[in-house]
Amino acid sequence: MRPMLASPADTTPRGEDWVHEVKWDGMRVLVDVHDGKLTISSRTGNDVTASYPELATLADQYDDMLLDGEVVALDGGRPSFAALADRMHVKDRRRAERLAAARPVTLMVFDLLRLYAADLTSQPWSARRELLERLDLDGRHWQVPPVYDDGDELFEATREQGLEGIVSKRRSAPYLAGRRSKDWLKRPHRTSVSAVVGGWRPEKTNDSGRLGAVLLGVPDGAGGWRFAGRMGSGIAGAAAVRLAEALAPLTRPTSPFSDPVPRIDAVGATWVEPRVVVEARTLEVTRDGRLRQPAYLGIRTDVTPDDLQEVDGA
Repeated sequence: MRPMLASPADTTPRGEDWVHEVKWDGMRVLVDVHDGKLTISSRTGNDVTASYPELATLADQYDDMLLDGEVVALDGGRPSFAALADRMHVKDRRRAERLAAARPVTLMVFDLLRLYAADLTSQPWSARRELLERLDLDGRHWQVPPVYDDGDELFEATREQGLEGIVSKRRSAPYLAGRRSKDWLKRPHRTSVSAVVGGWRPEKTNDSGRLGAVLLGVPDGAGGWRFAGRMGSGIAGAAAVRLAEALAPLTRPTSPFSDPVPRIDAVGATWVEPRVVVEARTLEVTRDGRLRQPAYLGIRTDVTPDDLQEVDGA
């Protein structure tokens, strides 16, 4: 099963038909518990159980359940995708356990899709939520965050607290697995952008040839990729090595962008197939679609290029 996805929104819906939640800056997952075994899947269907050993004891809570939620890493009390990035790609059990001890994650559970072999996806959100709250899932590494009736108030509160935004959900809506629906609406505060990497440039400070910056692309509205700018901030050390390893097998002879890349950005670039999705924090997206002073947060293994094209066309 793939998770249900929210549609972008510029305004917050009002009225008794809607309920509102905090939008968490993390990794969307489905958590499947069955016969004492726990399986955690990303939104792309990859098994990421090994990355989060601190969630293993969720399997002791109930014999059979399927949860939808967001794995977050807290930095100074606030969710941080940059803090989570180091955890997302770890498959080695011992390393994952060390990272879990030093920087544990929290699972924010917001939906219940199955309980004791009963499929709940056809039930309205309100019924699923009532059952979820009755499970009393309140542990050291997981929780069921509250929901709110006043979306405008929550939107302003999350802005003041530096959180990512809100998600509004229609109370009567069933769970549409694998589909993006206007029964769920997401409204973010921060200018955080997911983009593909279409090329990279080496560090300027030496002749090592190590990756120093990447060239970013966003959907061009016609199924291709428009150049969105060059990003070097935040790409260093282990993050640069990991990104270089992901891009190494994707080299191609020509630019993957549908528009010309300015010479100042293209000089010395190695072009790559636009298959790696990264997350960037940026001051703003300019009128011509460029990212202003983007800073690297990490690779998004939970999002595909097709996902970006789908959101752009929503």
